[in-house]
Amino acid sequence: MSDTTGPLQETVGPYGIWSIGLRSEDAARRNELAESAAELEELGYGAVWLGGNSTARNAAPLIEATRRITVATSIQSVWQQDPADTAAEFTELEAAHPGRFVLGLGVSHGPSVKQYHKPYSTMVGYLDRLDELDRSGKGGVPAGRRVLAALGPKMLELSRDRAAGAIPYLGTPDHTAQARDILGEGTLLAPEFKVVLETDPTRARTVARAYLAFYLELPNYTNNFLRLGFTESDLTDGGSDRLIDALFAWGEDSRIRERVEAFRAAGADHVALQVVTDGPRDALPRQEWRRLATLLG
Repeated sequence: MSDTTGPLQETVGPYGIWSIGLRSEDAARRNELAESAAELEELGYGAVWLGGNSTARNAAPLIEATRRITVATSIQSVWQQDPADTAAEFTELEAAHPGRFVLGLGVSHGPSVKQYHKPYSTMVGYLDRLDELDRSGKGGVPAGRRVLAALGPKMLELSRDRAAGAIPYLGTPDHTAQARDILGEGTLLAPEFKVVLETDPTRARTVARAYLAFYLELPNYTNNFLRLGFTESDLTDGGSDRLIDALFAWGEDSRIRERVEAFRAAGADHVALQVVTDGPRDALPRQEWRRLATLLG
């Protein structure tokens, strides 16, 4: 396992886990979350990516329960919290646990945000404010400790120029290759990728379609699918087999491993793996995380 100092590529290693469940603020689940994070660290994952609108507050209990694994937001929405509050939380967590937290920022989606407007300009303004706070000594978030949820070229360029890298969500190896071309070498590229640990094609695709349905209502993703060469017909009826099979790994262990490694071959430094099951979205699929670690090992 890499030390928590140095470039993010070394810190996070090749694989991490993306999870909505690990961001829970339910006090009754605190021990379960801590145990889960500690086990992920022991399994060899280099990072935990907290799904949904997460903040440093969600990361703190997991960092306290572990020794070295990186904990990151994926993402904190720029509409969710003032930059000054974000910087203050980062500064407090950094003082207690140096090098353990990475701020993942994103612009979320129009259907989910009442005040949504000019997302790119809003992100630029948010980063400007974090930089101002950092220069003033009031506790900003340095560029090397923040990453951006980026799909399109402009946001990828911003990830290169104003952050440590990009964390694309719901992409493909082709998108990863395009992103690497824009980012160049030396910038972290850590795409999220979904895994269904199921060998039966019908069952695997049924689970995947149920999970994908929400995202097919969000233009940021559907527009990106069209840029990647999918058609409108691929986006109907829960997604075509072609779309499902591109966005989810399923099948025998060797096939899943090949699908994950395709992202690395396309230029990813790190793959944030999201295990998808037919259970609740905020479940902690610890058995599946163990199996995934074994097949990747």
